[in-house]
Amino acid sequence: MERALKVRFLEPGNRPYRPSPLNFFVYDRTIRTPGTGLITLATIARNSGADARVYSESISRIVWEDVLDADVICIGVFTFNAERGYELAAYVRAHSRALVVLGGLHASLSPQEAAQYADFVLLGEGDESILDLLAAVRARRRPDFPGLAWLDESGAFQTTGPRCPPLDISTIPDRSLVYRYREMAGHNTIWPQVHASRGCPHNCDYCAVVRHFGHRVRTRPPENVVEDIRQALAFHERPGRLLRVLWLTDDNFFADRAWAVSVLRAIIDSGIRCAFTVQARFEVGFDDEMLELLSRAGFTELAMGVEFLEDESFARYHKQSTRGKIVESIRNIRRHGLQVRGLFILGADDQEKGVGKKLAAFAAEQDLCGALIQAMYFVPGTPVYEANKDRLLRGGDWSRCTGKAVHFPQKMTPAQLQREVIEASAGVYSFRRLLHALRTRPWTYKLLFLGECLWQASVRADLRAELPELTSLTPPAGETE
Repeated sequence: MERALKVRFLEPGNRPYRPSPLNFFVYDRTIRTPGTGLITLATIARNSGADARVYSESISRIVWEDVLDADVICIGVFTFNAERGYELAAYVRAHSRALVVLGGLHASLSPQEAAQYADFVLLGEGDESILDLLAAVRARRRPDFPGLAWLDESGAFQTTGPRCPPLDISTIPDRSLVYRYREMAGHNTIWPQVHASRGCPHNCDYCAVVRHFGHRVRTRPPENVVEDIRQALAFHERPGRLLRVLWLTDDNFFADRAWAVSVLRAIIDSGIRCAFTVQARFEVGFDDEMLELLSRAGFTELAMGVEFLEDESFARYHKQSTRGKIVESIRNIRRHGLQVRGLFILGADDQEKGVGKKLAAFAAEQDLCGALIQAMYFVPGTPVYEANKDRLLRGGDWSRCTGKAVHFPQKMTPAQLQREVIEASAGVYSFRRLLHALRTRPWTYKLLFLGECLWQASVRADLRAELPELTSLTPPAGETE
């Protein structure tokens, strides 16, 4: 009997996993939840008859003895882990005869760069491409389907062009395919995740999601989403786990309103008891029916893409919002008993020194349950990348795209921008705010805020350590500090 095709999927870690007591308390230092994308592709590959396994550097080291004799090795990269992904690809090519394939958001939007490190780049979503790739390998023929890129023997870039996005996205990822995930799932820093839809109808200049998934919103059947939620919760249920929380990772869950309502009703009817969180644009704050359904379904928090505090910045980056609308939205969401987490970007060209304190004050005024604060970064393929690529530090160091300053803003230096991120984090996660959370929040959010304080202290330590180097940088010719 012919052996099954051996396929290994690698998820690079910007900071590869290592054992540490901090892993029980501090998210995203050396531990984070594995993404669902590669697990979904591995599940599709396994269902087609392949011997498939995933290694995620978010939760374990890679077992090279198992990987290097594979027939196909697929590496998925986002911008923040692209540098590490290229390192892994180079190592594999030097030590294995496997076909090396790069995919994911960053590789899809930067195929000429990614093609230097792999035999092929899979463009766009891989749900259907992975089957075509494995069929070609089984038949011992060169892949030639739409959605491929590579360098030919002369080093010239070649591509078969884009591939139409898949319409059937209902595969439930088999999380047991990830090496050591089951053993690590008890960590309170690892949350169950479910991705229920793809695509976004909006066109914010800094967003890479719409460039990767497209404007058309594609959804999974509500009953399929509910079953995925059941499986995700069961997989992460472990003794000693303090929080039963699940994150719906859709970038715009509410883009198809009728579908979102049907999913929420299905969750309500399922009887699932869980604290859900989901990302949202500010518009959902004006939809009282939706907010009521979210509350009934068990949602406790909306992570709102606030992004900026200045109306000028909203207009500059084609974000259809205003500060006044966001404030009104937050207040209405909280009236329905839901917490709001703010997602913020610092480093817009309209922002000046002092924006960090303003952000912290805004979080306190609106009583946000927490915040994700990042310096603006620029994913290739987005309008902001094209407008700012000549202002990037060192021509674009992708490993910095974890919230650090990556460019020369118009009204600040990179060091000043990084200080503003530190200032904002210190203000949002101050001792005073911790006491406020411990006094006023539900017990789940007391624990979450305490954990986030530890996480943000770790983030600030990393950012401070870089300040001397950033201070020594000079802006490109023609730019003003």
